Amino acid sequence: MRRSGVLRLLALIFALVTTWIFLHSYSSLNMKTIRLPRWLADLDSKKVEVVRTKCGLSKPCPDNFFAFKISSGAANVVGPTMCFENLVIMSPVKNNVGRGLNFALVNGTTGVVLTQKCFDMYSGDITLLVKFLKEIPEGTLVLVASYDDPGTKMNDETRKLLTNLGSSYAKQLGFRDSWVFLGARDLRDKSPFEQFLKNNPDTNKYEGWPELLELEGCVPRKVS
Repeated sequence: MRRSGVLRLLALIFALVTTWIFLHSYSSLNMKTIRLPRWLADLDSKKVEVVRTKCGLSKPCPDNFFAFKISSGAANVVGPTMCFENLVIMSPVKNNVGRGLNFALVNGTTGVVLTQKCFDMYSGDITLLVKFLKEIPEGTLVLVASYDDPGTKMNDETRKLLTNLGSSYAKQLGFRDSWVFLGARDLRDKSPFEQFLKNNPDTNKYEGWPELLELEGCVPRKVS
């Protein structure tokens, strides 16, 4: 019995000692400052910046360039959209687009939007478009997007005026074609900012219309 009592006493002492060691180690761990690896600390201290480009372009424009994006209409269902320097000028949401040709005029030096208009090219008065094109001030950027039918009312005079703005496809524009374009009043050469898709039953994406077109880029500011 005496030996068994000694063993119980030793077991109790052992349990008390191991418990004390555990509690001492645990409290020491809590009192220490846990440090992150340096590279994790750097990530935590620096804010991750998301680069937002104007008009949602794939990359930002350099200095003295304007950002723009133009989308044509989709069939006769969804209207076109025009964005310039992160400002949506025309869109179905703004309810300021229409069947035919949609125009936005922008000051080529300041980037200020001058006006926006749409012209019905199926049953509208073509003389209104001719007058509009003739009165565009020099140094003005001209953004154009088609919707539904941009070509039925097109005549030779209109085609020539659009060609003078730098268009390469105005002479071909016809019934239900898709067209997006950015030109200028005093442009000497052809504009590099233009896309055109002919209405063709064999290749049309929509029934009776080609697919919508999107055009984006950086246009240089006009130095006065």
